[in-house]
Amino acid sequence: MERNLALFPQNANGDMLWQMLLEGDDLSEIREVEFSVLFPSQELALKFGHLLLENNQKLSFCPFKNDPDYPWEITAYPEMGATYENISAYQHLLETSSAPLKGKFDGWYCVTSSKLPY
Repeated sequence: MERNLALFPQNANGDMLWQMLLEGDDLSEIREVEFSVLFPSQELALKFGHLLLENNQKLSFCPFKNDPDYPWEITAYPEMGATYENISAYQHLLETSSAPLKGKFDGWYCVTSSKLPY
């Protein structure tokens, strides 16, 4: 299979999605995707969490021990097809909305559709 760089650019998101496709994932299948943003203080993380809740987003809030400068994590769990367009757009939304609160995007993760229980 030849990689279509328009659908799978050579960057972190494109590489991860390309690998998922090679593993047999149907990227258009709707699934929960986890997007994490780190914050330097509990107060800033909670403000961002409140913003997400106001927009009906499912989220989790917890301490993050791997970065002493950003010890608080908010993870959002939108449901979407795992396409480059969807992943990049949601990432951009989180980056721009968390920037005033000193948020730092920490990546995304999802289970491949070939491993989903349904």
